[in-house]
Amino acid sequence: MADAKREIERKYEATDATRLPDLTRVAGVAAVDHLGITVLDAVYYDTEDFRLAADRLTLRRRTGGSDAGWHLKFPVSSGIRDELRAPLSDALPPDLAGLVRSRVRGADLVPVVRLRSARDVHLLRGPDGAPLAELSVDAVRAERLHGPGRSTAWTEIEAELADDADPAFLDAVEERLTEAGIRPSASESKVARALAETAPDTPPGPRPDPPRTAGDHVLAYVREQAAEIVALDPAVRRDLPDSVHRMRVATRRLRSALRSHRTVLDRTVTDPVAGELRRLAAELGVDRDQEVLDARLRARLDTLPRTLVLGPVRARLRLWSTARRAGTRRRTLAVLDSARHLALLDALDALVTDPPLLPAAAGPPGPELARAVRRDRRRLAHRVDRALDLPPGPGRDRALHDARKAAKRARYAAETARPALGKPAKKAAERLKAVQTLLGDHQDGVVAREALRTLAIQAHAAGEPSFTWGVLYGQEQAEAAARERELPAVWARAARDDLRAASGR
Repeated sequence: MADAKREIERKYEATDATRLPDLTRVAGVAAVDHLGITVLDAVYYDTEDFRLAADRLTLRRRTGGSDAGWHLKFPVSSGIRDELRAPLSDALPPDLAGLVRSRVRGADLVPVVRLRSARDVHLLRGPDGAPLAELSVDAVRAERLHGPGRSTAWTEIEAELADDADPAFLDAVEERLTEAGIRPSASESKVARALAETAPDTPPGPRPDPPRTAGDHVLAYVREQAAEIVALDPAVRRDLPDSVHRMRVATRRLRSALRSHRTVLDRTVTDPVAGELRRLAAELGVDRDQEVLDARLRARLDTLPRTLVLGPVRARLRLWSTARRAGTRRRTLAVLDSARHLALLDALDALVTDPPLLPAAAGPPGPELARAVRRDRRRLAHRVDRALDLPPGPGRDRALHDARKAAKRARYAAETARPALGKPAKKAAERLKAVQTLLGDHQDGVVAREALRTLAIQAHAAGEPSFTWGVLYGQEQAEAAARERELPAVWARAARDDLRAASGR
């Protein structure tokens, strides 16, 4: 994988006549080293329809300076980006190509802008000599490379925080610059400014209308989840914390929306998409489920008194977990690189661009969205009643797992309705989430008991004590029984219908 760096910086407007103030007067600065002028030459790449720029990603090949090479930047928050770097080469390195694949897919990456900069750099150091930040004055000339356009030029000041420095230091730098009459830049990046100032003269497009109909609200939710799947693709590839879980949740939310709102969106079109989303969630779940199970079993072990831990319990758990997780990372990347996954992303684009709307989509949102929540809640009620009528055992466990899936779907339907129905839909979603959480913990216990039984068998076969695994199994069994006792009261709160007044029905 390419080298990663967290970039924290701020940009300021300047002119050729702008002079930096005395930077030794910045709080915490003991010395300022003038490092001289460096000439940078960067070509930025994007698709012909500027998919990277639309998501505020930048991809460039730069020569000059100490970090010549390929750079790919992902926005984190205002003034903060993650920069992935790869060595200089003629072609885009495969690692970086993979990180933009969910946006680019089959489209070509072409040069869109060339930026030539003369960078005058000043290094700010603290009392111990450690770098605090680099302050540079950049004289920039931008040239449009793709399509009709023009050139532009400007001067800006950039303050970039040094590695391991306190982000609050940039506040002190900004205070000194403000005293000197220097103001923050209106543009978040050089390439964004270059694209804006060199673009052909075209009238701005119409602003999107706020959602009014049932179809508008459903499509807003569908669009949000589809965008989340695309955005999380590179995060999963980079193995960022919680990225797999978040992508899996987005696929489930989207699949639930397509099924819950079958009177708004034509299921003959959406069912194949929902099927692919289900497959993707299952593929992503292999590693995530094992991660959750490992954490649960380790936490159980940590709470046991030493007198109840007999034999090499932790070592066996570690070996068992490692064996089960072997190859899951490669499998996840293979799924994301597959033609089938890219076809799913194209299908999601088509779904939001040309949605298969049914007549109910044109109606007011309140009655239609509330009806979807009630329909899913009735489905949940049937499954909860069925599960509670069964005796304790594997049959009830399976039925409660089915109820958990129904609770999740009803909760997502309530979330879709929230922008239209407000507080009642928010309350409904919270109560349904409580049911989902309780049933989810119950299902995690079912999976944990099966794992503990397997571990006990393996330990016994190896001549190790299996006592501890039995103790943990008993704890899981007792906790599952407690969750089942709690369910009627939690479900009773979620079964309340607070949507009638809000929906106009």
